[in-house]
Amino acid sequence: MPKNDTIHLLSAWLRDPRSLGALAPSGPALARLMTSHVDQAHGPVIELGPGTGVFTRALLERGWPGHRLVLVETDAVLAATLARRYPHARVLRMDAAKLGHSSPLFGDERASAMISGLPLLSPPDKVAAIIEGLFERQLQADGVLHQFTYCLRCPLPRVLRQRLGLQAERVGGAWLNLPPAWVWRIWRTH
Repeated sequence: MPKNDTIHLLSAWLRDPRSLGALAPSGPALARLMTSHVDQAHGPVIELGPGTGVFTRALLERGWPGHRLVLVETDAVLAATLARRYPHARVLRMDAAKLGHSSPLFGDERASAMISGLPLLSPPDKVAAIIEGLFERQLQADGVLHQFTYCLRCPLPRVLRQRLGLQAERVGGAWLNLPPAWVWRIWRTH
């Protein structure tokens, strides 16, 4: 991991504290856990809030083709860094809440998975817009959202999961990450 990644994230946090889920890049243990259940045979991947690209790097190291990745980052400096670092991936500088109003990012093909580094600490209506847009417009019917959190409980409120017909399962923890983090797999049940 480049030494200036922490500086990039801290600078992004100073520009907009609510848009960032962490002040330091996620560690390799969390990156492995977040990406270990993603199978390229099932389709392309959208990464939300990639920050400095720790999860992107983990996917690419597993042999994921860069052209099968879309990175959605709201911060202009981080988006520019990602575009330079991962030239084969498509980097979109946009708010993830707008994905529900966008055409599918891979044309006729929908994403098989979402890898999310978003903090999901936004107002509940914005979180609902993000999650609903992902499942309605961007993911395959059997697509999965992989979300990490620093608390043990599911980051999506139960009422939102029930309204959208979503099931959630904690798939593991990355104790060596600072701070420790847990990964959740979220999918549509109907």
